[in-house]
Parts: sequence; structure tokens; C-alpha cells
Amino acid sequence: MNAVPLLRCRGLEAGYGASRVLFGLDFDIRPGEVVALLGRNGMGKSTTIKTLVGGLRPQYGEILFDGRPIHAARADHIARLGVAIVPEGRQCFPNLTVREHLVAFAARRNGAAEPWTLARLYGLFPRLAERAGHMGNQLSGGEQQMLAIARALSTNPRLLILDEATEGLAPVIRDEIWRCLALLKAQGQTTLVVDKYVEKLLPLADRALILERGRIAWQGSSAALDARRELWSRYLGV
Repeated sequence: MNAVPLLRCRGLEAGYGASRVLFGLDFDIRPGEVVALLGRNGMGKSTTIKTLVGGLRPQYGEILFDGRPIHAARADHIARLGVAIVPEGRQCFPNLTVREHLVAFAARRNGAAEPWTLARLYGLFPRLAERAGHMGNQLSGGEQQMLAIARALSTNPRLLILDEATEGLAPVIRDEIWRCLALLKAQGQTTLVVDKYVEKLLPLADRALILERGRIAWQGSSAALDARRELWSRYLGV
């Protein structure tokens, strides 16, 4: 695995108005890594992601993507560099069909050994092929999550971010999402994942970061976190 970070955050602080949420976050994500971002509700996970993708301007600190500073960049510029997000709540467009979602956002990026074409996306999620002509608001919650992941992959991202990857999904659909993430990991997709199902996420992740009140309370390998179950109770409520 390449030791040079694809994403690097140093001294990252962010918030809303006078309210500070993040306090001096330092972390890296290297190419090909799957990193789990963990913590109880309200600890700063979604704010961290919003800051990484340009939805919120940091108050202090820097974010480097492939060595380029992006902490002052607009969200559309960050997306064009190769950062794609599967947002919490899926945010599928009600007036676009499944196929239109996947075609409208498609982008080819240099260096993609096997780009995500429409055919490959349908192969990853056959249910989307069956529902290709259905509007976004005609899909079940699980189908919408598959569509949100496929839409992000259609941009052939260098960094894929999933905020609450399996929240609110039936167990059988959660298993389908875990299968997808395992396949992406095997293909070398660099990924940052937020999810509360730690037992399922740790076997997929190379490393984990735990947020506690806007600070990194612990970070290390997934194996190390798996061996320290007291951290699960202390920081994750598991």
C-alpha cells in the first residue's frame, strides 16, 4: 500500500457560526485504504465529512488531497478532483430515473484501470438494472442506497466517502452493502466509511478513527480496536 497520503488533515477545526464542533483533527488516508470513522451521535462525524467535501469551510487547519490544498475549495472543485460522497439520507432525485442518475453524474478519470461503466454498475447492483426506468422516489430505501453508491461510483472517484452506509436498512440489504464494500476494497478503492455496525465494519476497514466531542480520541488499526473492546463501550456505546 502506498505510504503517501491521498488525503491529509492537519489541525482541522470547523463549526457553525460561533459554535465549534471539530477541534484540531489530524489524520491521513492512504491510497487503497478503507478507514472507518466512528463515534456516538453528535461527536462530529458528519461535520468532518461535510468539511472534507467542501460543504463547510474550516475555521482553522488544512486539508490536502493528493498534495493539493482543498480546505478553501468549493464543493464542485473537490468533486472534480475525485472525491465522491454517498450522503446520509441518500438524496436521490425524485424526478430522475435510475439510469439518468448514473449517466448524468458519470465521469472518466485518468488512472482508472477498470472504469465504472453503466454495465459494471448494473453488474454490481443487478436490482438497479431491473429498476432502470423507475424514478428515484419509486425506489425502496435499500434500492435508493444502492443507487446512491452506484451514482458516486459512476464518477470513478479516487476517494469514496459513505456517511451512515447502512443506516435504516433491512438486514438483507445491509449485507448487500457490506458485500459491495468488500468488493470495492479488493479492487483498491480508497474509502472513508461512517457506520454504527462496528462488528461488520472493522473486518472491512484497515484503520479506524474514533471521534469524541469533536476530537480524535483514538486511532489505529482495526485489529487493535477489535482487541480493545473496552474502547467500544467507552466511545461507541457498543
